[in-house]
Amino acid sequence: MDINPFIIFFAAIFTNNIILSNFLGMCSFISVSKEIETSFGLGQAVTFVMTFTTVLNFLIYHYVLVPFQIEYLRYIVFIIVIAAFVQFVEMVIERYAPALYLSLGIFLPLITVNCAILGVSLFMIIREYTLFQSMAYGLGAGIGWTLAILAMAGIRKKMKKSSVPKGLEGPGITLIITGIMALAFIGFSGIVQIQ
Repeated sequence: MDINPFIIFFAAIFTNNIILSNFLGMCSFISVSKEIETSFGLGQAVTFVMTFTTVLNFLIYHYVLVPFQIEYLRYIVFIIVIAAFVQFVEMVIERYAPALYLSLGIFLPLITVNCAILGVSLFMIIREYTLFQSMAYGLGAGIGWTLAILAMAGIRKKMKKSSVPKGLEGPGITLIITGIMALAFIGFSGIVQIQ
């Protein structure tokens, strides 16, 4: 595909936001978006993991799986690479940012099964991106995910002072807000599409 990596980067943040257009990575998005600081920390971790695992998975796919004609193992290999990288990130955060490590709790290891990270690696293969396009897509998707979770955390913080009907408290109102945010991001869709 002959698309400028900058266009892919921009589109991954706004017009093809991994959460708001594909609804991937919703479990941690809904659970962790209660506090801005925690959301930002998880967003940084997801962006870091997404960027580097996309590049690693690209290299492994094109230089190991394809030459040996074992492309059918990509799901297993991609998940192993993501799990190993998340374990590395978890150890670094625990060592250098123990407060963030404790606030993220169980959601940090759950980055391993965050479908957004696997989805980015699979979209990279399906769309036949080059290495630089894949890197731009991984970084843009991570920044887009972070932007969305920070926006949700800010809205949820403001909503603590609002009266929400009992039946909509918690995940209910969060899903409604996510839908409204997705509609807002559709406004960017006329700019550029990368599908």
